[in-house]
Amino acid sequence: MANSVQLVIISGMSGAGKTVAMQAFEDLGYFCIDNMPPSLMTKFWELVQESGKIKKVAVVIDLRSKGFYDEIRQMTSELSALNQEDQAQIVFLDADDEELVSRYKETRRSHPLARNGRIVDGIQDERSLLAPVKRAARLVINTTTMSPRSLREEIFRHFESGDAQSFHIEMMSFGFKYGLPIDADIVMDVRFLPNPYYIPELKKLTGLDQAVSDYVMSQPETTKFYDQFLGLLESIMPGYKREGKTNLTIAIGCTGGQHRSVALVERIGNALGDTYPVHITHRDIERRKETVNRS
Repeated sequence: MANSVQLVIISGMSGAGKTVAMQAFEDLGYFCIDNMPPSLMTKFWELVQESGKIKKVAVVIDLRSKGFYDEIRQMTSELSALNQEDQAQIVFLDADDEELVSRYKETRRSHPLARNGRIVDGIQDERSLLAPVKRAARLVINTTTMSPRSLREEIFRHFESGDAQSFHIEMMSFGFKYGLPIDADIVMDVRFLPNPYYIPELKKLTGLDQAVSDYVMSQPETTKFYDQFLGLLESIMPGYKREGKTNLTIAIGCTGGQHRSVALVERIGNALGDTYPVHITHRDIERRKETVNRS
Protein backbone atom coordinates (compact mmCIF):
# COMPACT_ATOMS: atom_id res chain seq x y z
CA MET A 1 0.00 0.00 0.00
CA ALA A 2 1.39 3.41 -0.96
CA ASN A 3 2.57 5.59 1.88
CA SER A 4 0.87 8.95 2.34
CA VAL A 5 3.26 11.71 1.27
CA GLN A 6 2.65 15.41 0.87
CA LEU A 7 4.19 16.67 -2.37
CA VAL A 8 4.52 20.35 -3.29
CA ILE A 9 5.77 21.30 -6.76
CA ILE A 10 7.16 24.84 -6.81
CA SER A 11 7.07 26.36 -10.26
CA GLY A 12 6.48 29.73 -11.85
CA MET A 13 8.14 32.62 -13.59
CA SER A 14 11.91 32.94 -13.50
CA GLY A 15 12.77 35.63 -10.96
CA ALA A 16 9.48 35.35 -9.08
CA GLY A 17 11.04 33.91 -5.91
CA LYS A 18 11.29 30.14 -6.24
CA THR A 19 14.58 30.00 -4.31
CA VAL A 20 13.08 31.89 -1.37
CA ALA A 21 10.03 29.62 -1.47
CA MET A 22 12.19 26.50 -1.40
CA GLN A 23 14.11 27.81 1.62
CA ALA A 24 10.81 28.42 3.40
CA PHE A 25 9.72 24.84 2.73
CA GLU A 26 13.08 23.59 4.05
CA ASP A 27 12.42 25.50 7.28
CA LEU A 28 9.02 23.80 7.47
CA GLY A 29 10.70 20.40 7.43
CA TYR A 30 10.19 19.48 3.79
CA PHE A 31 12.70 17.36 1.87
CA CYS A 32 13.58 19.78 -0.96
CA ILE A 33 15.04 19.25 -4.42
CA ASP A 34 15.95 22.11 -6.75
CA ASN A 35 15.67 21.95 -10.54
CA MET A 36 14.50 18.39 -10.98
CA PRO A 37 13.89 17.51 -14.66
CA PRO A 38 10.10 17.19 -15.08
CA SER A 39 10.52 13.87 -16.88
CA LEU A 40 11.81 12.34 -13.62
CA MET A 41 9.06 13.74 -11.40
CA THR A 42 6.51 10.93 -11.70
CA LYS A 43 9.07 8.19 -11.06
CA PHE A 44 10.56 10.09 -8.14
CA TRP A 45 7.09 10.55 -6.65
CA GLU A 46 6.41 6.82 -6.84
CA LEU A 47 9.77 5.98 -5.21
CA VAL A 48 9.16 8.40 -2.35
CA GLN A 49 5.76 6.88 -1.64
CA GLU A 50 7.17 3.37 -1.67
CA SER A 51 10.09 4.19 0.65
CA GLY A 52 7.89 5.30 3.53
CA LYS A 53 10.75 7.41 4.97
CA ILE A 54 9.82 10.85 3.67
CA LYS A 55 6.52 12.49 4.59
CA LYS A 56 6.83 15.97 3.04
CA VAL A 57 8.55 16.81 -0.26
CA ALA A 58 8.97 20.10 -2.10
CA VAL A 59 10.42 20.11 -5.62
CA VAL A 60 11.38 23.18 -7.63
CA ILE A 61 10.79 22.83 -11.37
CA ASP A 62 11.42 25.77 -13.67
CA LEU A 63 11.65 26.36 -17.38
CA ARG A 64 15.37 26.30 -18.17
CA SER A 65 14.75 25.76 -21.88
CA LYS A 66 11.85 25.48 -24.28
CA GLY A 67 12.44 21.74 -24.36
CA PHE A 68 11.21 21.54 -20.76
CA TYR A 69 7.73 22.73 -21.76
CA ASP A 70 6.47 19.40 -23.07
CA GLU A 71 7.96 17.60 -20.07
CA ILE A 72 6.22 19.91 -17.59
CA ARG A 73 2.90 19.51 -19.40
CA GLN A 74 3.30 15.71 -19.40
CA MET A 75 4.26 15.74 -15.72
CA THR A 76 1.13 17.64 -14.66
CA SER A 77 -1.04 15.24 -16.65
CA GLU A 78 0.61 12.17 -15.11
CA LEU A 79 0.31 13.51 -11.57
CA SER A 80 -3.38 14.18 -12.13
CA ALA A 81 -3.78 10.60 -13.36
CA LEU A 82 -2.28 9.30 -10.12
CA ASN A 83 -5.44 10.51 -8.37
CA GLN A 84 -3.42 11.97 -5.51
CA GLU A 85 -5.10 15.37 -5.36
CA ASP A 86 -5.11 15.30 -1.58
CA GLN A 87 -1.33 14.80 -1.50
CA ALA A 88 0.19 16.57 -4.53
CA GLN A 89 -0.21 20.23 -5.38
CA ILE A 90 1.49 22.91 -7.44
CA VAL A 91 2.49 26.29 -6.06
CA PHE A 92 2.97 28.79 -8.88
CA LEU A 93 4.96 31.98 -8.24
CA ASP A 94 4.20 34.91 -10.50
CA ALA A 95 5.07 38.58 -10.78
CA ASP A 96 4.27 41.44 -13.13
CA ASP A 97 6.44 41.73 -16.24
CA GLU A 98 7.80 45.13 -15.22
CA GLU A 99 8.91 43.82 -11.83
CA LEU A 100 10.55 40.74 -13.36
CA VAL A 101 12.48 42.93 -15.81
CA SER A 102 13.61 45.12 -12.90
CA ARG A 103 14.80 42.10 -10.91
CA TYR A 104 16.79 40.77 -13.85
CA LYS A 105 18.44 44.13 -14.40
CA GLU A 106 19.36 44.37 -10.70
CA THR A 107 20.99 40.93 -10.68
CA ARG A 108 22.44 41.27 -14.20
CA ARG A 109 21.27 37.77 -14.99
CA SER A 110 20.06 36.68 -18.40
CA HIS A 111 16.60 35.20 -18.80
CA PRO A 112 16.73 31.48 -19.72
CA LEU A 113 14.51 32.04 -22.76
CA ALA A 114 16.08 35.30 -23.91
CA ARG A 115 19.77 34.56 -24.13
CA ASN A 116 20.08 36.35 -27.46
CA GLY A 117 17.19 38.78 -27.15
CA ARG A 118 15.34 41.17 -24.90
CA ILE A 119 14.48 40.17 -21.34
CA VAL A 120 10.84 41.14 -21.82
CA ASP A 121 10.57 38.82 -24.82
CA GLY A 122 11.86 35.90 -22.76
CA ILE A 123 9.41 36.71 -19.96
CA GLN A 124 6.45 36.81 -22.32
CA ASP A 125 7.54 33.58 -23.98
CA GLU A 126 7.90 31.88 -20.60
CA ARG A 127 4.51 33.17 -19.42
CA SER A 128 2.85 31.66 -22.46
CA LEU A 129 4.61 28.31 -22.08
CA LEU A 130 3.83 28.04 -18.36
CA ALA A 131 0.15 28.98 -18.68
CA PRO A 132 -1.03 25.32 -18.40
CA VAL A 133 1.08 24.84 -15.26
CA LYS A 134 -0.40 27.98 -13.72
CA ARG A 135 -3.92 26.77 -14.49
CA ALA A 136 -3.13 23.46 -12.77
CA ALA A 137 -1.79 25.18 -9.64
CA ARG A 138 -3.73 25.06 -6.41
CA LEU A 139 -1.97 28.15 -5.11
CA VAL A 140 -0.77 31.13 -7.16
CA ILE A 141 1.29 33.75 -5.33
CA ASN A 142 2.03 37.06 -7.00
CA THR A 143 5.29 38.36 -5.55
CA THR A 144 5.34 41.72 -7.35
CA THR A 145 5.11 43.75 -4.14
CA MET A 146 6.47 41.08 -1.79
CA SER A 147 9.77 41.14 0.04
CA PRO A 148 11.53 37.79 0.61
CA ARG A 149 10.31 37.90 4.20
CA SER A 150 6.70 38.47 3.07
CA LEU A 151 6.91 35.51 0.69
CA ARG A 152 8.24 33.30 3.49
CA GLU A 153 5.34 34.37 5.71
CA GLU A 154 2.84 33.59 2.94
CA ILE A 155 4.32 30.10 2.47
CA PHE A 156 4.21 29.53 6.23
CA ARG A 157 0.60 30.72 6.40
CA HIS A 158 -0.52 28.15 3.84
CA PHE A 159 1.68 25.19 4.76
CA GLU A 160 2.67 25.39 8.42
CA SER A 161 0.80 22.57 10.15
CA GLY A 162 -0.12 22.43 13.81
CA ASP A 163 2.79 20.10 14.56
CA ALA A 164 5.35 21.96 12.45
CA GLN A 165 8.28 23.18 14.52
CA SER A 166 9.35 26.07 12.35
CA PHE A 167 10.97 27.89 15.29
CA HIS A 168 13.11 26.06 17.81
CA ILE A 169 15.71 26.88 20.42
CA GLU A 170 19.18 25.37 20.86
CA MET A 171 20.38 25.64 24.46
CA MET A 172 24.12 25.07 24.93
CA SER A 173 26.45 25.06 27.91
CA PHE A 174 30.18 25.68 27.36
CA GLY A 175 33.43 26.51 29.10
CA PHE A 176 35.09 29.86 28.41
CA LYS A 177 38.50 28.18 28.81
CA TYR A 178 37.73 26.26 25.60
CA GLY A 179 36.59 29.26 23.57
CA LEU A 180 33.30 30.90 22.62
CA PRO A 181 30.81 28.93 20.50
CA ILE A 182 30.92 30.53 17.05
CA ASP A 183 27.31 29.68 16.19
CA ALA A 184 25.65 31.24 19.25
CA ASP A 185 23.10 34.04 18.84
CA ILE A 186 23.00 34.91 22.55
CA VAL A 187 25.91 34.32 24.95
CA MET A 188 25.59 34.65 28.72
CA ASP A 189 28.49 34.49 31.20
CA VAL A 190 27.63 32.94 34.59
CA ARG A 191 31.15 32.88 36.04
CA PHE A 192 29.97 35.40 38.66
CA LEU A 193 27.99 32.64 40.41
CA PRO A 194 29.49 30.57 43.28
CA ASN A 195 31.48 27.71 41.77
CA PRO A 196 30.72 24.10 42.88
CA TYR A 197 34.21 23.15 41.64
CA TYR A 198 35.59 24.33 44.99
CA ILE A 199 33.25 22.10 46.99
CA PRO A 200 35.19 18.80 47.40
CA GLU A 201 32.15 16.53 47.19
CA LEU A 202 30.86 18.35 44.06
CA LYS A 203 34.14 18.90 42.21
CA LYS A 204 34.04 15.67 40.19
CA LEU A 205 30.31 15.89 39.45
CA THR A 206 28.57 17.97 36.78
CA GLY A 207 25.49 20.14 36.54
CA LEU A 208 23.55 17.05 35.46
CA ASP A 209 23.92 15.65 38.96
CA GLN A 210 21.16 16.66 41.36
CA ALA A 211 23.58 17.69 44.11
CA VAL A 212 25.32 20.21 41.83
CA SER A 213 22.07 21.48 40.39
CA ASP A 214 20.64 22.01 43.87
CA TYR A 215 23.78 23.86 44.98
CA VAL A 216 23.80 26.18 41.95
CA MET A 217 20.07 26.93 42.01
CA SER A 218 19.99 27.49 45.79
CA GLN A 219 22.31 30.50 45.60
CA PRO A 220 20.58 33.91 45.97
CA GLU A 221 22.55 35.24 43.01
CA THR A 222 21.32 32.38 40.85
CA THR A 223 17.68 32.90 41.81
CA LYS A 224 17.81 36.56 40.83
CA PHE A 225 19.72 35.85 37.60
CA TYR A 226 17.41 32.99 36.60
CA ASP A 227 14.23 35.02 37.02
CA GLN A 228 15.57 38.04 35.15
CA PHE A 229 17.27 36.14 32.32
CA LEU A 230 14.33 33.79 31.72
CA GLY A 231 11.97 36.77 31.71
CA LEU A 232 14.16 38.51 29.14
CA LEU A 233 14.25 35.44 26.89
CA GLU A 234 10.50 34.94 27.10
CA SER A 235 9.94 38.58 26.13
CA ILE A 236 12.19 38.52 23.05
CA MET A 237 11.27 35.11 21.55
CA PRO A 238 8.12 36.42 19.77
CA GLY A 239 10.23 39.11 18.11
CA TYR A 240 12.67 36.58 16.70
CA LYS A 241 9.75 34.58 15.31
CA ARG A 242 8.21 37.67 13.68
CA GLU A 243 11.53 38.43 11.99
CA GLY A 244 11.45 35.00 10.35
CA LYS A 245 14.21 33.38 12.39
CA THR A 246 13.70 29.61 12.52
CA ASN A 247 16.22 28.68 15.20
CA LEU A 248 17.95 30.52 18.02
CA THR A 249 21.09 29.30 19.79
CA ILE A 250 21.47 30.44 23.40
CA ALA A 251 24.86 29.66 24.95
CA ILE A 252 25.53 29.89 28.68
CA GLY A 253 29.15 29.64 29.77
CA CYS A 254 31.10 29.14 32.97
CA THR A 255 34.81 28.48 33.43
CA GLY A 256 35.01 24.83 32.37
CA GLY A 257 31.49 24.06 31.15
CA GLN A 258 30.98 21.43 33.87
CA HIS A 259 28.84 22.81 36.69
CA ARG A 260 27.11 26.21 36.65
CA SER A 261 26.44 26.52 32.94
CA VAL A 262 25.19 22.94 32.69
CA ALA A 263 22.75 23.32 35.58
CA LEU A 264 21.37 26.59 34.24
CA VAL A 265 21.02 25.36 30.66
CA GLU A 266 19.01 22.40 31.94
CA ARG A 267 16.77 24.62 34.07
CA ILE A 268 16.21 27.36 31.48
CA GLY A 269 15.89 24.91 28.61
CA ASN A 270 13.18 22.99 30.45
CA ALA A 271 11.32 26.21 31.24
CA LEU A 272 11.40 27.43 27.61
CA GLY A 273 10.41 23.93 26.50
CA ASP A 274 6.90 24.56 27.81
CA THR A 275 6.41 26.99 24.91
CA TYR A 276 8.97 26.16 22.21
CA PRO A 277 10.78 23.09 20.88
CA VAL A 278 14.12 23.07 22.72
CA HIS A 279 17.24 20.98 22.12
CA ILE A 280 19.88 20.94 24.89
CA THR A 281 23.58 20.24 24.39
CA HIS A 282 26.56 20.49 26.76
CA ARG A 283 29.53 21.21 24.54
CA ASP A 284 32.37 20.76 27.02
CA ILE A 285 30.94 18.43 29.64
CA GLU A 286 33.25 15.59 28.54
CA ARG A 287 36.40 17.73 28.31
CA ARG A 288 37.59 16.93 31.82
CA LYS A 289 37.40 13.19 31.09
CA GLU A 290 39.44 13.69 27.92
CA THR A 291 42.09 15.59 29.90
CA VAL A 292 42.30 12.85 32.53
CA ASN A 293 42.59 10.12 29.89
CA ARG A 294 45.47 11.94 28.15
CA SER A 295 47.45 12.43 31.37
